[in-house]
Amino acid sequence: MKVICIGRNYADHAKELGTETPTEPIFFLKPTTACLYPGQPVKLPDIAGEIEHELELVVMIDSYAKDVPVNMSLGLVASFTVGLDLTARTLQNELKAKGLPWEKAKAWDGSAVLGEVELPMTASTDLQALSLELKKNGNTVQKDTTAHMIFTVAELIAYVSRFITLEPGDLLFTGTPAGIGPIAPGDVLEGFLNGKKMLSATVAKG
Repeated sequence: MKVICIGRNYADHAKELGTETPTEPIFFLKPTTACLYPGQPVKLPDIAGEIEHELELVVMIDSYAKDVPVNMSLGLVASFTVGLDLTARTLQNELKAKGLPWEKAKAWDGSAVLGEVELPMTASTDLQALSLELKKNGNTVQKDTTAHMIFTVAELIAYVSRFITLEPGDLLFTGTPAGIGPIAPGDVLEGFLNGKKMLSATVAKG
């Protein structure tokens, strides 16, 4: 199992970061130790600067696959939920400025927060017609629809499989919409998919 994360997959998010809209998917990996499961508190790492929330649609792969055609890639999706790709933004910017890899800012333990309920993929499921919403302390901070993804879930799966063999249990974080922001101890984060609460986590000191 591995965690595959997509960067800058919504144009408004790329804009808020001050970066260009990508012409092909950008992906990076997190280790399995990054996964934070339902009921566990979000523990802030001992990293200076801001830690930011990024709400995303997350899909689970259910079989081995390599070089998957786009028109077959959704057949690999077993289920889906929402998740949080937590980012040590200050550190990430520092590493980027030095031309260094930025796994330290993205792949720390507990940085991939998973939703409480996984929804099964069916023939009628349209992954590009889902609403996403994140509330922080009861206030909506991120809200968008997967229709605004630059690259569809099918395209992401096909693209990643060109470089990395997909395996059962792999998780694909599909990118975050605009509205990212800092989190602090005591914050309560709630993630919604089509209006249904799928994720609830409280932020604590590490």
